[in-house]
Amino acid sequence: MSEVEFQTPQSYSPEDIQQILHLALARRNDQEELSREQLWEIAAELEIEPLSLVAAEQEWLKQKALTKKRLEFTQFRRSQWKQKAVRYVIVNSFLLFLNLLSAGTLSWSLYILLLWGLGLSLEGLKTFQTQGEAYEQAFQRWQFKNEMKESMANLWQRLKKAWQS
Repeated sequence: MSEVEFQTPQSYSPEDIQQILHLALARRNDQEELSREQLWEIAAELEIEPLSLVAAEQEWLKQKALTKKRLEFTQFRRSQWKQKAVRYVIVNSFLLFLNLLSAGTLSWSLYILLLWGLGLSLEGLKTFQTQGEAYEQAFQRWQFKNEMKESMANLWQRLKKAWQS
């Protein structure tokens, strides 16, 4: 087998430059974080305008905050589903025991177990799906609801302060 030789291109697209610099920074031996000052120096060496850098940094911060919110939403949905699953196990264990104790066999409790289990399974499928239009709509509703809670809490705090003054 012969190795494939790669020719170094004379020019790169912005996406190629971004990928190459990302790989180079990832391979640094010291693996320490760069300061904001170092970021500005690198941008100056790459002849990136300060306004572009500030805009890019702001966009990055917004994306990072949105990613954090999505993670919180996913954790919230999963914890809600786990609570429902625990409730399912407890109630159905009781019903199975009650059915076995009263009839000596499992009969009517199996229908409840299967129907409730089907609903729980479908909800679990929706809960663990983290992409798509349905997920986006649920995330938007959750985010709106949380923003409303925060604004109401802030309003309540301001009213309490005003009342106390």
